Amino acid sequence: MTAVAQREAASGGLWSRMSLGQKQVIWAWGFLAVPLVFYVVIRFWPTFQAFYLSVTDWTITKPAAFVGLENYKRLAADPLFWQVFRNTFLYLILGTPISLLISFVVAYYLDRVRFMHSLIRALYFLPFLTTAAAMAWVWRWFYQPVPIGVINDILASFGIPQQPFLRSTSQALPAVLAPAVWAGLGFQIIIFLAGLRAIPVTYYEAARIDGLSEGAILRKITLPLLKPTLVFLVVFSSIGFLRIFDQVYNINTNDPGGPLNSTKPLVLMIYQTAFSSYEMGYAAAQTVVLFLILLVISLVQLRLMRDR
Repeated sequence: MTAVAQREAASGGLWSRMSLGQKQVIWAWGFLAVPLVFYVVIRFWPTFQAFYLSVTDWTITKPAAFVGLENYKRLAADPLFWQVFRNTFLYLILGTPISLLISFVVAYYLDRVRFMHSLIRALYFLPFLTTAAAMAWVWRWFYQPVPIGVINDILASFGIPQQPFLRSTSQALPAVLAPAVWAGLGFQIIIFLAGLRAIPVTYYEAARIDGLSEGAILRKITLPLLKPTLVFLVVFSSIGFLRIFDQVYNINTNDPGGPLNSTKPLVLMIYQTAFSSYEMGYAAAQTVVLFLILLVISLVQLRLMRDR
């Protein structure tokens, strides 16, 4: 018997000696290998590459040169970065609780509606399907002065002075945040509705038999059992607001992030640094900082929500 035949016989014997469970594990890992390799190449390799580029001086026109932590030192001394850092956290601190509160209230009462429930739910979900560019242009039109702007036209009808909105350094960020919150409500409402539907009806029936009020039922049954849903939405929404870009870039195309950088988030700063200034190493350092912020905030939120 040749060596090749011996190896084939040995491998065949090894496969035949395996249990059904062991064979299923091998087949499972065989099918998972391709998407796992794809995920590692698409996700992990660019992340490692960003860490490497963050310690280099690369401007496309010249090869990357190792500079150590110079990009991070420059970032720490850059006043624009700290303003952008503040803006990014304002989007997070304002956007996440506001969007979750509104979406929960809508889902809580929509869950009790039976007439045209599916249609109403679809209408709430439509903004989530709308492209950010089209949505930003519509909201930009809303914010225009009289007689073009719808919001200022309504304010004028009540005798309230016109508001500058996107032309004001104090009002621009809330004005940009409003369409971002509105765009994400549909998804959050659907997830809250799924969480509410997953709570057994028998819990509510037993609570009402015991004489609990609707407020007590909400506090003692609904909210505690919605904890997994709430954890998911808090983390998902926080990541979304920390990575906000489309609304900011499209709602003020003449001056993205303006006026005077009052609405510029970190993602927009990374984009402008990389594709306007072509400072790829400096942009990579900003990307690493954003990655660490997302990682830390997600882990802290998961820990806090689990402890509660």
